[in-house]
Amino acid sequence: MDNVGIIAAGGPAPGINGVISSATIEARNRGRKVIGILDGFKWISMGNTSKVVNLDIHNTSRIHTTGGSIIGISRQSPLASEKSFENTVSSIEKLGIGNLITIGGDGTMFLARTLFEHFGGKVKIAHLPKTIDNNIALPDYIPTFGFETARDVGSKIINHIMEEAKTTARWFLVITMGRRTGHLALGIGQSSGATITIIPEEFKEKKVPLEKVLAIIEGSIIKRMSMGREYGVAILAEGMLDKIDPVDLGVMDRDNMGRIRYVDVNFGQLLKNTLNEKLLEKGVHAEVMHKRLGYEMRSAHPIPFDVEYTRKLGYCAVKYLLNGGSGALIYIRKGKIQATPFEKLIDKKTNTIKVRYVDRKTEAYEVSQKYMIKLTPDDIETPETLEKLSGQTNLSGSEFREYFSKIFQ
Repeated sequence: MDNVGIIAAGGPAPGINGVISSATIEARNRGRKVIGILDGFKWISMGNTSKVVNLDIHNTSRIHTTGGSIIGISRQSPLASEKSFENTVSSIEKLGIGNLITIGGDGTMFLARTLFEHFGGKVKIAHLPKTIDNNIALPDYIPTFGFETARDVGSKIINHIMEEAKTTARWFLVITMGRRTGHLALGIGQSSGATITIIPEEFKEKKVPLEKVLAIIEGSIIKRMSMGREYGVAILAEGMLDKIDPVDLGVMDRDNMGRIRYVDVNFGQLLKNTLNEKLLEKGVHAEVMHKRLGYEMRSAHPIPFDVEYTRKLGYCAVKYLLNGGSGALIYIRKGKIQATPFEKLIDKKTNTIKVRYVDRKTEAYEVSQKYMIKLTPDDIETPETLEKLSGQTNLSGSEFREYFSKIFQ
């Protein structure tokens, strides 16, 4: 049981191959066999140990700048049933894996912790934080790997969409990936200078009426029109689907972990259709388009930041495990390896991995708001401004104030 196993689970993120490369090279240089488990936990949760590949320096040394994952990935969870978990455990034992590196987000980290508790000291486990959502609670706002590349790719796409919006005098509603949190949406919005970005963290209420979200977008469109600009780009984090009152969204499919299957919800189309109705009621004519931004970012070639970052992570994971460490999340802080025990990352109330949300109390968040075009309380309370804004619609000043005051409640 001295082989090193590497497995990637969840969704793709730029930099997975960098981790695989550096971890393999370091483990092989230390005389260990390295086994790449194919397609996440899909096959081993069925008890199939043939779907693996022997990794060595020859087949991994030049993959660190490439996107995707040479060992594949999947969302199959061994926790789906008692039998699938038993199969996973027995498969790891049959493969002689005594050191396991798991690559994934919060769901995969929870699974790594479960395996760690089951094996005790028999199998040492280290987890590497991979997610473009950037929602794993690393200290000092250290990003999860893949986030910076996803932001870079997303920002470039939004820049093109913004030019399209200006050229064609249209509004674009862009839905970005990001489960529950708004890190990616806000990062893309800030980097590209989008007109407005809407994220779950900006709402205090547990569930938000869809009408309130639409009113925010309507306000942005009307305010832009009052400036003589009939175009813009509104970015919404996909996690808004968890925030909006489900009564307003209808029945939605959920995965085996009880989470909304975002990929099956045409959020952009829903927003576009309802927004057009709301605008026409107010005599506002705006051509609205919608786009979903997601898969373009997940398997992109990593930018230099993530190339360097993941090479360090893979190396440090092997060093940590082969020096006797286990049961921890590995990250780099001030150039040095850090290992946070799984137990410190668990929310005791929910028995789930702690989620890092956008901190609205920081200047970083404050700056993001300063550069958006959105209605403010002053806009609807200052008579001159209110008159200018309501003049873009068929509403009187008092009607305009009454309708848009819901944004600030």
